Amino acid sequence: MQMKKICTSVLAVLMVLAVFSQEELPMPAIPDARFYHHDQILRSMGLIEKLGKNADNLFPVTGDPTLDVAINHSIKVRINNLRARIEGDSTMTDNAKFKWLRSINEVLTGYLSSYRARVITPALLPALINAYEEAVKAEFAGNSIYSILIDNEPEVGSILMDNYALKENAGVRTSADAMVLKSCQKHPDRLMKILTDYPNNRYADSLIIKAAFQNQEEFYSYAAVPNALGRKIQSVNHPLVKMLGRLSLMQTGRMYFPFLDNLYHGKITLDSIMPLVANDSSAGYYKLLVKTRIDYTQRMQHGDTPMGVVALTNKLKSKGIDLYINEINALHDERNENIRFKKLEELNAEELYYLAVVAEEEIYTSSFVVGVYPRIFQRMAIPRSDSLLMLLHNDYYKKFIKMCAAYNTLDNFLSRMDHSAAEDLMKNFVNGLESNRTLEDAVDVADSYASIYNPKIRKLISEQVQANLVTNQKQKNKRGEIVYDLLNTIFLSMDSVNKIDIAAKFGIDPVYKMPRTTLQDSSGRVIIQQFSYGDKDAVNYFGAFMARFNNPSWKIIRKPNWVEINSAKGSSPVTIYANLPLDEKQELDIQAQDSLISYLEENNLSPSIVIHRGHSYYLQETINRLPHGAKLVLLGSCGGYQKLNDILKICPSAQIISSKQVAAGVVNQSLIDAITDRLRLGKDLNWDELWKTVQVRVGAGYRDKFDDYIPPHKNLGAIFIMAYDKIAQN
Repeated sequence: MQMKKICTSVLAVLMVLAVFSQEELPMPAIPDARFYHHDQILRSMGLIEKLGKNADNLFPVTGDPTLDVAINHSIKVRINNLRARIEGDSTMTDNAKFKWLRSINEVLTGYLSSYRARVITPALLPALINAYEEAVKAEFAGNSIYSILIDNEPEVGSILMDNYALKENAGVRTSADAMVLKSCQKHPDRLMKILTDYPNNRYADSLIIKAAFQNQEEFYSYAAVPNALGRKIQSVNHPLVKMLGRLSLMQTGRMYFPFLDNLYHGKITLDSIMPLVANDSSAGYYKLLVKTRIDYTQRMQHGDTPMGVVALTNKLKSKGIDLYINEINALHDERNENIRFKKLEELNAEELYYLAVVAEEEIYTSSFVVGVYPRIFQRMAIPRSDSLLMLLHNDYYKKFIKMCAAYNTLDNFLSRMDHSAAEDLMKNFVNGLESNRTLEDAVDVADSYASIYNPKIRKLISEQVQANLVTNQKQKNKRGEIVYDLLNTIFLSMDSVNKIDIAAKFGIDPVYKMPRTTLQDSSGRVIIQQFSYGDKDAVNYFGAFMARFNNPSWKIIRKPNWVEINSAKGSSPVTIYANLPLDEKQELDIQAQDSLISYLEENNLSPSIVIHRGHSYYLQETINRLPHGAKLVLLGSCGGYQKLNDILKICPSAQIISSKQVAAGVVNQSLIDAITDRLRLGKDLNWDELWKTVQVRVGAGYRDKFDDYIPPHKNLGAIFIMAYDKIAQN
């Protein structure tokens, strides 16, 4: 199909080119009075040539250099001949010649404006010039240009309709409505924008109804504007248009969008929702969001597509975070669970479930493990996992499994259903990854595998991945082959017996080690930046951090906002910059970070290692300031594992160390010690070896917490993304 389109486009250009092929006419003498107009035409032609940003002044009409040279030459000849005919026509008055020279320039400037606005493509330039000449002939013959306007693309017709010399042609008036319709049909995503200029065309009502079903959020915005289109929308007698029109005039109109489909079909009324909207800080509004999401999910599974699903999902997330997650996260230091999680008492099992899955990136480890997860089953008469998923029509079940795996509650979750049901669930968790538009589910599978310690479940997932790989190979599904081959190889590499080097196989940067040379700058120095925050725990961890470097191997330089720590012994220079954990209440810690960042930038110092110290609610601040050149990132906060994708978006090839659950200052410092000591002594960071060293250092007292830290070579989701991107580039 794509090849057919390409061939058709080239054929069309060649046909236009054949028409264009003509000898260049000599240019008659140009009177001084009209020299300016000719000069404007030549100037516009020159500007079109420069659009291609080519040193040869070649506008890329097709992308084929040989063809483009011929087309560019033909366009110049055609424009030149139009000018020559006007100047050489003895029957034309001077005013008529002024008029038509202006007309030629308007065609060119019209194209320029449309191209810069990304409305018209390069391939339509030959068609525009050809259509213009046909329109000129028709106008001179006293004929309508209606057929010319309708037969060409709407972008071409629009430029001709606005042309100074053609505006009075009868065809312009009779084709206006049809051109609007044609433009809307070709560009449905710009329908409302087009109607803004033509609100009263004969097709406006039907186009407005179409727009209402197409994009309710956009429609709402246009309906609220007190202009001609806004008034037209309010006058259309259609139930959906009238409802959206009414909502657009309400201050809280968008609060009703999550329920739009049920409102339109009469399953719920505006009057019944109004009290909940008026008091949206209570549980009622959130509960209705959950109820509606469950209803819509069931309908979507039967092939229906309710309106407002995106608005519902967004509002479900924002309300869940605002009303519940923020509060239980903020009380993370409160040891009395009845106080910390009191807000959750008003929610049932389904409502708690959605609270977790839509706020995956915001919920703290303890908020999920101690708060939301156990209360889901406490609120059920029969606390079975399969019963829960049945109530929810399996909505977001893959996300919930991933969270359970990350927070070490997956064994518990699976134990709450029959063994066969648990097996089927985990098989389905792995199935269908080739059909998804994004890699999110595949990354979740990879991340979950790394977090699962139950050998039976791991074996089940691995075998199902292999079965899906075989199926996709037989079906010759290229995307499926890549996804499942990557997962299978990554999973097999987890067992050292298989001796699989992922980096070598996929052509990505090493994952089992971090070469020292990769971390060094042009002078051979490794620069480390530590982000610190001014919370009450900072005094302890920062004091321990400074004490660690108070020895002959290091030299400490104190500054007002940060410390600079340089290696004094060893074969490889290392410098650590750490901002002081100043008072968070006055945001002095953030100011100290910004001051340090400015210093580093001004002195061309690029950190290759970044360390985040502090609670998880500070992590986003670090991510927002993360240097793009970071090669190794240590997330020393609870649940940092949930932020891997955010880190990779900024630093695509970075290796990441993070904790799935509760981080510990002792573990963080032990990791920092091991990393800096090896680099100072000129060694590479071999993760398997380094991990064994740190495990011994932290001792039995912190062994459980250390086991929740994931080294770079076991960040399977990150490895999957890097490998997939590498394959996609090739």
